[in-house]
Amino acid sequence: MGLLIMPRYEDLPGLAVVYLEDSFVLAIKENVRGLVFELDAVLTPRHHEYAPPPRNEQYCYRRGKLIFDAAKVTWLARTEARYTDASGEEDLGNIDVFTFQGNRYHLEGDWGSVEIETDEQPRFQLSPD
Repeated sequence: MGLLIMPRYEDLPGLAVVYLEDSFVLAIKENVRGLVFELDAVLTPRHHEYAPPPRNEQYCYRRGKLIFDAAKVTWLARTEARYTDASGEEDLGNIDVFTFQGNRYHLEGDWGSVEIETDEQPRFQLSPD
């Protein structure tokens, strides 16, 4: 029997331009239209706004949003834990797990665990400066 290979978020159109595992979740907003992760996002060289990182940074960070226009959002676990970086900015951690099959997405991090069901693919959008 062969190995089941799960698709990766990088395979979704528009998400190969971010590296979520080292992006910081600044806020999670849920409303009737879906779920939005506000991020201090790591841009990959594929993103048109990518620039080499400053000497004191490992990555090119930009503020952005990971947007799910969702039909159904189910929280499996949720925490309000916050972390403070060296500059004093707070975050909720990272998106450590992002798997999907068909129209069902599963995300996990220090902030909790959520399942999202939607017919629309998630998208990443830079925030205005």
